[in-house]
Amino acid sequence: MNDTKISKPRGRPRRFDPDEAVATAKHLFHARGFDALGVAEITAALGINPPSFYAAFGSKLGLYRRVLDQYNRTDAIPLPDLLQPDRPISESLTAVMEDAARRYAADPEARGCLVIESTRCDDEEARNAARAFYAAAGQVIRSHIAQKFPDKADRLADFVCSSMAGLSAMARNGVSLARLLEIARLAGKAVELELHSANG
Repeated sequence: MNDTKISKPRGRPRRFDPDEAVATAKHLFHARGFDALGVAEITAALGINPPSFYAAFGSKLGLYRRVLDQYNRTDAIPLPDLLQPDRPISESLTAVMEDAARRYAADPEARGCLVIESTRCDDEEARNAARAFYAAAGQVIRSHIAQKFPDKADRLADFVCSSMAGLSAMARNGVSLARLLEIARLAGKAVELELHSANG
């Protein structure tokens, strides 16, 4: 009897994890932007060839949609946590803008908001995908304000969203966190003044 054991190969280790790939691509899109980032650069960063890329994601846009979904789950401002119904409106909106300032300045290589910066994409489908996420966040803010100040909701939500867009742009331009927080707090004071005027 031959006691020699022939071990069977265990199979190739999985070379490609789609979730990890999306996380890597998220950083690339954030740092470089949708328009500037090509498939060749993406596949090189992911360590896969183009056929594997297209099999996994279908297209650059398909990957980008996955990136937006992951960004919304893991990196977006936690609006439900900050916009608590028992918290003063001006305080909660200031907290949203301060949180935005911190997130937008957190990564020196990928400053600003991935979603906001992507709303200006040249690619129409990518631009519309980002705008849908941006509009959804704006609606959450608007609905929160409307619970107590329905007549001020549209104007204040527009102000907060435009302030966050400004914070993102300034972060992309290298403005320090300290200055971004000053801007956020000044915008918060403007919100408070507007709400006081609403109370007459």
